[in-house]
Amino acid sequence: MLKFINMASVCHYLRYVIVLNFKKMNSKQEEIKARKDSILAITVGRYISTVCPVSSSFIVKEYMYDLSSATIRNILAELEYEGYLTHPHTSAGRIPTQKGYRYYVDNLMKEIHLLEEETSMIKIEYKKQKLELEELMDNLSRSISETTNYTSMISVDGWNKKLFCRGANYVVRYLDRADVQKIEEILAALDEKERLLEIMNRNLEKRIGIFIGSEMACSQINDCSLVISEYKTKKGPSGRIAVLGPTRMNYERVVSAIEYFSSLIEEIC
Repeated sequence: MLKFINMASVCHYLRYVIVLNFKKMNSKQEEIKARKDSILAITVGRYISTVCPVSSSFIVKEYMYDLSSATIRNILAELEYEGYLTHPHTSAGRIPTQKGYRYYVDNLMKEIHLLEEETSMIKIEYKKQKLELEELMDNLSRSISETTNYTSMISVDGWNKKLFCRGANYVVRYLDRADVQKIEEILAALDEKERLLEIMNRNLEKRIGIFIGSEMACSQINDCSLVISEYKTKKGPSGRIAVLGPTRMNYERVVSAIEYFSSLIEEIC
């Protein structure tokens, strides 16, 4: 006796199988992406703090002991193939590329805040002082530089070619001192106030703008990154705060510092 197949039930079952497999595939893809993101974040963070290429054995030993070195090596190779990492010829470890820093800044960077003791001391110092705007901005620029250990700049809208710049000496600390030409190029760029103001005054898509390497379109500082924020005081003056450092700068701390000092200017001015 022939049995008739219920096609509606068959189609329903096939849809169920397809959806289930699709979910499993998506879940697997998300797991792979999360793992790659974690390894990239570890590599960038470690390189920023040590300036040393990061090896698969280090990642396994310190972070992912449940994975094999071979697995980590394969993921690092994929990240290099995709342009997020590269490696010096003399080392098996990887270092971030400009694309790697950009992805890190846009997707992986954690939000941090300056220590409460730091912010309290800074605020008390400036609130008890009664300074003219020019002296205040110069002092704030110095404080930003000391807090971040990079070069800081503050502009005031309407003050043509006036730029409060502090911490140019930090350039020597984060560049190879043997690369005298690059140091001279960056120091020369810091003297070109009009050019720096042009870069600082670009449109920002967010309150904090981060320009990495060649994104600044200035060959003299293409080994650097620039973090920029706007501010607007209660009494009217507005402008920009910026920090210039190496592409391997401590982005979390710099962003936190710039956010804090932007708010401080708006509070005390």
